[in-house]
Amino acid sequence: MDIRIIIRIDALITREMTGSPKKLASKLAISERSVYHYIAFMKKELHAPIVYNYQNQTYVYSEDWEFKLNNK
Repeated sequence: MDIRIIIRIDALITREMTGSPKKLASKLAISERSVYHYIAFMKKELHAPIVYNYQNQTYVYSEDWEFKLNNK
């Protein structure tokens, strides 16, 4: 997983501007399959409450959530 892509996905989800998985893949210059892998990783490992809003065709956070990097 590339942390830079995760940061970009988070920013787009926060602004509700991901578009469809195909459009998100294009924005990130990755495959659509990779989009699904990144979203699954964020949901499972980072506990991000990501859902897809079919009406607006974008990924959104279903509750308040913030991506944080821990520098110790």
